[in-house]
Amino acid sequence: MSGPAPFRQGDIRIYPYLWRWQAARGETGGRKDRPVCVALPLRKNDVTHLFLLAITSTRPAADRIALEIPEIEARRGGLKGWKQGWVLVDECNYDIAERSFHFDRTEPVLGRFSETFTECIKAELRVAIGAGTLRQVDRTAD
Repeated sequence: MSGPAPFRQGDIRIYPYLWRWQAARGETGGRKDRPVCVALPLRKNDVTHLFLLAITSTRPAADRIALEIPEIEARRGGLKGWKQGWVLVDECNYDIAERSFHFDRTEPVLGRFSETFTECIKAELRVAIGAGTLRQVDRTAD
């Protein structure tokens, strides 16, 4: 497979996100493609480690940690037609870009959140990591 386009913080891409509850049931593939936010693209040893956060148009349950997406950020992110949306920051999919079978390399980046909003997302993600509440699904073994 050819390599994907460079991954940048705040990029919004389409990805077959695998929810933690699905992984716990033994599922290995996301049930549908959805927009995700590239929260932390880390280059190490010539590969790009990705921490991907799900974006949903369904209001998250009260026990979830999520940031509501402001209207201007939805437009920047390429989420056209979304009346409301949230970035879930208490769960992520971990993948390696250069080895992933989940990204369609022909799909363009939908958009990109502003640096300011991306920093808010990262701050909430750090809180979840620090509190030990981040639920991570490793997609590198799929």
